Amino acid sequence: MTEQDRGLSPLVTGIKGRCPRCGEGHIFSGFLTPADRCESCGLDLSFADSGDGPAVLIMFPVGTIVVLLWLITDALFGLSFLVHILLWFSTTIILSVLLLRPFKGAMINLQYKAGAIAGGGPGERDDT
Repeated sequence: MTEQDRGLSPLVTGIKGRCPRCGEGHIFSGFLTPADRCESCGLDLSFADSGDGPAVLIMFPVGTIVVLLWLITDALFGLSFLVHILLWFSTTIILSVLLLRPFKGAMINLQYKAGAIAGGGPGERDDT
């Protein structure tokens, strides 16, 4: 049964950190380290190379949220600069860490859906 037959979404399975083929096994062996294989269906995950994609995709929404909240709280409460730095630096770190794993999982699962292969160049697909 293929992923299309099962109706698996690469975004949903990626956010959950699940295998793009079976939707049951884990794609991470550590916090951000991709596993070698799915423990459920045995899918070889050597194609997984998300690079800096997830970090770039996280910078924009986290930066926007933090700057907007900084401006709103400064207008409403007039907090000191040191309080703002402590508050928003920690918020930036927490949001980034919480979002990095789901974004990386989604990127890996989208690579699988697009037919990525290990060491493949642009335009190369594994259509087998």
